[in-house]
Amino acid sequence: MWQKFLIILNDRDLRRKFLYLFGLLAIFRLAASVPILGIDRELFQNYFQDNQLLGLLNIFSGGALDNLSIVMLGLSPYITASIIMQLFTMIFPGLKELYQEEGEAGRQKFNQYSRLLTVPLALVQGFGLLTLLSRQGVVQFGGFETIANLIIVTAGAVFLMWVGELITEYGIGNGASIMIFAGIIAGVPVSLQQAFVTFTPNQISTFAVFLIIALITIVAVVVISEGERPIPVYYAKRVRGMRMYGGVSTHLPLRVNQAGVIPIIFAISILLFPQMITNFFIDSANPVLRGVAGAVNAFLLNGLFYGFSYFFLVFLFTYFYTAVTFDPESIAKNLQRSGAFIPGIRPGPPTSAFLARIVTRITLVGGLFLGLIAVLPIVVRGATGITAFTLGGTALLIVVSVIIETAKQVEAQLSLRSYK
Repeated sequence: MWQKFLIILNDRDLRRKFLYLFGLLAIFRLAASVPILGIDRELFQNYFQDNQLLGLLNIFSGGALDNLSIVMLGLSPYITASIIMQLFTMIFPGLKELYQEEGEAGRQKFNQYSRLLTVPLALVQGFGLLTLLSRQGVVQFGGFETIANLIIVTAGAVFLMWVGELITEYGIGNGASIMIFAGIIAGVPVSLQQAFVTFTPNQISTFAVFLIIALITIVAVVVISEGERPIPVYYAKRVRGMRMYGGVSTHLPLRVNQAGVIPIIFAISILLFPQMITNFFIDSANPVLRGVAGAVNAFLLNGLFYGFSYFFLVFLFTYFYTAVTFDPESIAKNLQRSGAFIPGIRPGPPTSAFLARIVTRITLVGGLFLGLIAVLPIVVRGATGITAFTLGGTALLIVVSVIIETAKQVEAQLSLRSYK
């Protein structure tokens, strides 16, 4: 490990990449500490702790929402725009061809559409969030201040999108993922401090159980994230002139968790959307509307209903997103064109049906795992009674995935230097 560290220090290009990464992360954290005007901090902290929607948005803002900073929207609009563009590939065949068949130029154009879509999404999300906070009395400003803050937070979202792309291009790893990772890690000391403040000697066994659960969860996340089903693929021998090509064997890796954390984002967004709507009407002057909104909100906040619905939606969206991103027919056609085949399976439609059947089976494991990870904070909170330092399944999945992917990129860079 020390040898690799010395290689990074001595290699000018690698050293520049890491310095560039840390410099941009410092700028991001600095912007996340600059709040907008007109905030009642104490009231906001109390409201923030009891709101699950804001907790999720805070994760994807890289920890920039918990103090209502100028970049409080974070990367959420950009992530939402990317998801919408991915879904549009199922509706519009032209977008699918642009993303999958036109190479790097097509993907750059596709990404440009995602960037343009980020701006209106940031405006809508910023307006909704500021309106919600204003009705709760957390922020207090007039019409001009509202418009100014809306422009500021929208510009902050676009700025973070630009910083993330700079990290991806000139630094190490995926910029958006690393910024979210940095925000999650930045909140760990505060959670630890709260846990130690509320700690009593009678809770030693409870904390021990919590640590065991955390370690088991981390191991499970690593195993599932790296797990794959290899499908053997053989290339037929072909004679061209005086040479023979093909005759080699390889494998097609099918990942157990192909959807990543996207199903959790979809599920919690849909599950918490009714809560955000009812929060708009819970302080209504109309007593009937206020009563209905309060009853619906109380039902949605029921722990059993929330946990079951959360698990079911994550499991459902795992299959949905896998169907969007994995196209067995396209893979079967590419294998047939390159003279490759799966042993015992005829090329063409039979290969496509075989791949679809395998993906359906392994997605079952991935969907159940993501569902358990999603409801893990609820289970841990109910089993241990610890509320100051709960184990966030979504945050943990993001942290472990980012560490694994970044470590792979660093290893690739080090291998390239060693090869030279």
